[in-house]
Amino acid sequence: MSATPRFRQGAGRLSLDFIRTLRHRGTPDAVEELPDAEALLAWVRQCGPCTDVTGRPDAANARELREAVHALITAARAGRTPDAHARDRVNSAATHAVPVPRLDATGHLARHAEAPVRATLSLVARDALDLVTSPSLTRLRNCAGPNCGALFLDTSRPGNRRWCSMGTCGNRAKKETLRGRTS
Repeated sequence: MSATPRFRQGAGRLSLDFIRTLRHRGTPDAVEELPDAEALLAWVRQCGPCTDVTGRPDAANARELREAVHALITAARAGRTPDAHARDRVNSAATHAVPVPRLDATGHLARHAEAPVRATLSLVARDALDLVTSPSLTRLRNCAGPNCGALFLDTSRPGNRRWCSMGTCGNRAKKETLRGRTS
């Protein structure tokens, strides 16, 4: 029995966490983290707001949305008009119903959707649309890790964060710097 996949979070926006499911984007070491329905369900369970996630979602559709979100963000950062296909794909995903909050019997807030995967992907699309039209776009950074390729929202006060995660890429860079000094 395989362990439940663990996805990276902490990019600062749901849409950025979603596009990180293609790890090491743009490098020969790129890793697809959403190869099938089970992986997509695991991502929605870990990163989405719904507590009741089931079904057999279309992972290929989710990967297509992920690439459209990435294309939309890339175009916005470059000050270009987004590709019509990417724009239409993200706009279409954003039209679906999103999870609704409800208080459960124990008094805790839970979120529910008839189609939790589609609803979570709608949140991803809406978040991407908000991001590319907001001032936050100027705080979007590429990880300085040479083989990372992740985007993250720099919310540091001075705006000089370099790595998607200090625990992975930042730590790796510090170790490399230390090795360079001791050799």
